[in-house]
Order: sequence, then structure tokens, then C-alpha cells
Amino acid sequence: MSSILRRIVARKPIDSVQKEINEAEYKRPLNAWDLTCIGIGTTIGAGIFVLTGTAAKDYAGPAIILSYIISGVVCIFACLCYAELGSTLPVSGSAYSFTYAALGELLAWIVGWDLMLEYLVGSATVAVGWAYYLDTFVTGFTADGKSLFDQRFTNAPFIWLEASDTVAAGFYMNKVPCRPGSDELCQAYFNFPAFFIVVAITILLVIGIREAAWFNNTMVVIKIVVCILFVLTGIKFINNANYTPFIPPAQEYGHYGASGIFQASVSVFFAYIGFDAVTTTAQEAANPQRDLPIGIIASLGICTILYVAVAAVLVGMVPYSTISRGAPVGQALIDVGLPAMAVIISFGALVGLSSVLLSSLIAQPRIFYSMAYDGLLPSAFAKIHPKTGTPYVTTIVSGTVCALLSAFLPVDVLGNLASVGTLSAFFLVSVSTLVLRITQPDLPRKFQIPGGFWIGGMLIPFLSAFSAAGLFSQATIPAIIRVFAWMGVGLVVYFSFGFWHSRVGLGISTGGEPAAAGSKAAKA
Repeated sequence: MSSILRRIVARKPIDSVQKEINEAEYKRPLNAWDLTCIGIGTTIGAGIFVLTGTAAKDYAGPAIILSYIISGVVCIFACLCYAELGSTLPVSGSAYSFTYAALGELLAWIVGWDLMLEYLVGSATVAVGWAYYLDTFVTGFTADGKSLFDQRFTNAPFIWLEASDTVAAGFYMNKVPCRPGSDELCQAYFNFPAFFIVVAITILLVIGIREAAWFNNTMVVIKIVVCILFVLTGIKFINNANYTPFIPPAQEYGHYGASGIFQASVSVFFAYIGFDAVTTTAQEAANPQRDLPIGIIASLGICTILYVAVAAVLVGMVPYSTISRGAPVGQALIDVGLPAMAVIISFGALVGLSSVLLSSLIAQPRIFYSMAYDGLLPSAFAKIHPKTGTPYVTTIVSGTVCALLSAFLPVDVLGNLASVGTLSAFFLVSVSTLVLRITQPDLPRKFQIPGGFWIGGMLIPFLSAFSAAGLFSQATIPAIIRVFAWMGVGLVVYFSFGFWHSRVGLGISTGGEPAAAGSKAAKA
């Protein structure tokens, strides 16, 4: 038992992290602007263009503004922790690698497994939102305002319903109009647009990171312009009556009231997921120690300002009870008599959501690569294409899984699952920052959280961990159960494969000490 415990708490030596950096076959074409755009590209998307509708309508009402601010504060603390660790350990594993070096193998595995919720499940959420906005965009060109798509092939076959007076929580078959404009209902089969966009983005990412970055940078500029355009247009249609009551009274199932604000914070926390994706491209950055903190902090700052502004205008334009769940921003413009502007915004949302997909699907394969490099996943996942310099095997696997999730599962359950999973990763990254400040005080840190040892090294990481844990506790019980069930599956996978193939673990078994990745002990 003692040997097993020693194995699962073994930390990855810092020198092996440096070895991984030196051995990687990645190309390094990315600069600070590219990294900032990856952060913005991953962040601004489904959270503001899709989930705002569900969070305002079902949880917080106009107080969705406070929900965004609460989630933003949590992310500011976590952002500083990521910036410090990213400049200290500039490897593509992000939170997984940070936790491995600070807290040990088992917790690192759990973080890496949870990051699949953030990036794979999160990408699927974005793809579902992309399909909604494609429908809104195309419908804007029709004379009668009716959808041209067969809804059976643009919707998931299942929907998730929370507990209410009439239904029990769970999955239900999704019934949609059999034909455009028909009152007859048929079973939905497959979300083809969501599936298609994920496949297209995956192909682009296999081609190369430089090409993907150029495409992403262009899309980021477009969606920032669209967000500003929505705010400047919508502010003229704000009705102050829509802000009353600002915090609707609590309902039987925890919606609205103070608890509703925090539940909405968990839901829209998904909107802030993305700045951490910058760290997954560390080994493809020309100067990661300098540029990673710039990309992380700049992307979060820009996104927070835009989120609060868009949310404030949205709930002022239309009553929260009438906000669309699928395409809240575009539908709000239609509701105030601006269908042409809704088409423009829907196009911007399509572009924005495409960049989120691209950036998220950049991140996940690189985490898989780091886990495979450490022996916790099959070695095929650590293959880099000799010509393009991309982890092509993990990119194809990630894209395939994401495409299937987006085709068959609904947006609300996906979004909540991704948010709660990411909060657990943020918690452990914050703890890792604190632990490394204590156990490795002399590590070269190109960026340190301001405030010296006690404020920057102790207080801010503690507040980050405490905030993430507090927000996690406000999630719905079904969401928490689903995440712990996911962790349980992850533990089965770890003890079935990763435990027996871990390079660090093999080093302990043969030499008594954790071996640097790539050493003879690790390859034994």
C-alpha cells in the first residue's frame, strides 16, 4: 500500500519539465498578439452568444450582470496563477503539468481528465451554439422569417430538463417540427451543422498552427467589432423597466434570488473559459516566459469588459423572461425591430464561435500530448507530424469526439458540465501556485503575482482556490454528480493504464526516485 501511495503522490521533477520543453518537436511561430488572440478566441463565444439566455431566463434575471462580475473576479485570481505558472513551466500541458510538478501524479491526472470537460465538452457546447446562429443567420434572408432547415437535422436527439413541478430531472427525447413551418412534431436525429463545423476546424488544425493562428486572429477582430456594435446599437433600445426586479424573487427550485445569481455564475463561468488555453501553446511560442503572461492577462481583461457590457444591454433590451435560450443576442435585436442588424450580429456570432472552436481544439490535443509524453496515455498520442509540427493524432481524436458530442447532446447540459469541471481545475492550479511558492521558492519566475511572498505568493492563490471552491459549491446537484461520475471514470482509466505506464512511476519502481521523462529508467 505504501508503494502505491508513493506512486500516486509522486511529483514530476522540474528538470524533467525542462527536458520535455527541449525535446518537443513543436515549431515556435507564435508571438504575444497571437497568444492574446488565442485567449480571446477561446473565451468570447458560446458564453455570451448562447448561455447568457439560459442563465438570465432560468437563474438570475437582470442580475446576470452580477453573475458575470462574480465569475470574472474568480477568473482574475486564477488568471494571475496561470500567468505565474505559465512563465515558470512553459509546457503545453497547462494545468495538468502545473499540478504534476506541485501536487503529484494522481491529482495531475484528475486535472487532465477534467480539462477534457473544459475543452472537448466545451467545444461541443460552442458547436451547438454555432448551429443555432447559423439557423438565425440564414433565416434573416428569408421573406417570411421562417427557418429553411429541417429541424430534425439541426438539433440533438435528446434534451435535458431540470426538476420541476411537472417533470423529473433527466434526458428526454427531443421533438421538433417535422418540416419548416409544420405543427407536426417528429424526433430530432442529428445536429449536422454542429458536426460539420467541428470536422472543418479539425482539418484546419491538422494542417498547421501558423495557418490556424492567422485564421483565428482575423476572426477575433471581427467578433470584437461585433460585440461593440451590439452594445452601441442595443443601448438605444434599453427599457429601464426591464431591470425591475433586478433580482427576481426566489423560486421553489432555487432559480432567481441570491442562489440564482450564484447558479448563473457557475453557468456563465463557461464564458470565461479560454484564457488558460494560452498556456497550452507554450511550446509553440517564440518567447513563452514573456508572452504567456501578456496573452493570459490581456485576453481576460478585454473579455471581462465586453461580457459585462453585452449582458447589461441584453437584459435592458428585452424582459429576461422572453430572452431566447438558443440565440439570445440575435433574437433580442429581432424583438426590438432590427432583423437586419440581427443578421449582422448572427454572422459575427458565427465567426466568433468558430474562433472559440478553433482555439479550444488547439488546447485539448496539446494536453493529451503532455499526458502521453508522461506515459499516462498511449504513446501514439505523443506523435508530432514531421512537416506541420502539430500533434495530429490527438487533434484528430479530439475533433472526432467533439463532433459526436455536439451532434447528440444539448447545449445546456454541456455548458454546465464544462463549467464545473473547469472550476475544479482552477482550484488545483491555485493550490499548485501556492505549493510551488513554498517548496520551490528559487524557481526562475519571469512573471510573479504582484504583492511579494505573502500577498502575491500566499493570499491571492488562496483567494483563487477559495473562490473556485465556493463557486463550485453553488453548482446544481446534477452538475456536481455528473462531474464526480466523470472523475470516477477517469480513475478507472488511470489505474487501468496510466498507473502502469507512468514514466515518473517507472522511475520510482526502478531507481527509488522519480525519473526525468525520457530517462532510461522511464523507458524500462
